[in-house]
Amino acid sequence: MTSERKSIHGQWSSRLAFILAATGSAVGLGNIWKFPYITGENGGGTFVLVYLLCIVLIGVPIMIAEIMLGRRGRQSPINTMKTLADEERRNDHWVWLGWMGMIAGFLILSYYSVIAGWALSYIFRTASGVFVGATADGVNSVFGDLVSDPERLLAWHTIFMVMTMIVVSRGVKNGLETAVRFLMPALFALLLMVVAYAMTTGYFMEGVQFMFTPGEIKREGVLIAMGHAFFTLSLGMGAIMVYGSYLPKGTSIVQATMFIAAADTIVALLAGLAIFPIVFANGLEPGAGPGLIFKTLPIAFGQMEAGTLIGTAFFVLLVFAAWTSAISLIEPVVAWLVENKGMNRLYASVWTGVATWFLGLGTIFSFNIWSDKTWSIPYLFKNYSFFDTLDYLTANVMLPLGGLFIAIFAAWLMRETSSRDELNTYNGLYKLWRILLRYVTPIAVIIVFLKAVSVI
Repeated sequence: MTSERKSIHGQWSSRLAFILAATGSAVGLGNIWKFPYITGENGGGTFVLVYLLCIVLIGVPIMIAEIMLGRRGRQSPINTMKTLADEERRNDHWVWLGWMGMIAGFLILSYYSVIAGWALSYIFRTASGVFVGATADGVNSVFGDLVSDPERLLAWHTIFMVMTMIVVSRGVKNGLETAVRFLMPALFALLLMVVAYAMTTGYFMEGVQFMFTPGEIKREGVLIAMGHAFFTLSLGMGAIMVYGSYLPKGTSIVQATMFIAAADTIVALLAGLAIFPIVFANGLEPGAGPGLIFKTLPIAFGQMEAGTLIGTAFFVLLVFAAWTSAISLIEPVVAWLVENKGMNRLYASVWTGVATWFLGLGTIFSFNIWSDKTWSIPYLFKNYSFFDTLDYLTANVMLPLGGLFIAIFAAWLMRETSSRDELNTYNGLYKLWRILLRYVTPIAVIIVFLKAVSVI
């Protein structure tokens, strides 16, 4: 029984600690960097509505299932799936679900750290006044100089990985929990500060109308909303499962998931309310794409009153969001090494961090000295850079498959008595979750996957 299992890594001291940690895992660059620009590209208010529906129908059921599997197994994702497959008398091959999630998180962190390094460098560039009065060409030049210099990218990538390794090496309570107890409130405070500034621009209501007024959305926009709702909650990469393994038995998984999903969504919406008024006030384009954060907003920060302060706070916010996600991405590998290789947490953290750092070199070089090198996989993509290859394989193949298999195992293969024992919730709510996870969620995830591999 799960009540007899104990995680050798310790557990969260309270439900609040778990919620902050899991929210920190979910809240990352996707909320603050990606959500605003894909909203801008796909019709504003209607896109937001579709996204919120997808969070409820796709994200929440899978998150409940992933936390449930983690708490029942009380180990790293690989060992959890091995234990649960044996307990439910299922094929041992289900251990590959744990492997796929852990490898996906490792691959994601290798390039995530490089992008977080950009944000780190922009803190100091903004604080030093580099963007004050800068033109679009000047801002583009700053970004171009950064990504074309492998030594500078390597330095920032290294600093960010060391930051992550230090937190993870200190363990669940002294490392992960202590970090998120500071970082998550600080992240919310910084975000509210930028929103408060956005309210003074005279264009705040334009931002509100853009985000919440229904507009035209194409089929492609609906699929993007479905995909982002799934990915924004850090599902299918082992992070939520391993965090669930540290969750005390008496904590309600359903209630905790609702809080996490709500907090993650609020951060994404607040990011939009912070960014779009600034964009409109400076006559910029809300659908500027991935360059919105690093190429477009610095122009606005350089022209506005107190722009140096607001811009610096914004990039600190971006780094905090990336940091809380990074520590969750590295944790599954560290937990597995401690369990299976007899390492202590410090050694496991250093080993994993160095391996991730080394793989990150490929992403760094793909923006400069390897910019002419491309990879292709038949039926999936052609002529992708190293960075684009990792991004595509993880976001479009590994994570959707991970989420799909989590749904299948939890809803179809796990005994009802086992899942009821873990969730311990109202009968009606349990039945609703099981119906969504059995029928609605898998179909939606399959659609996202088929769209990603260009079948639909």
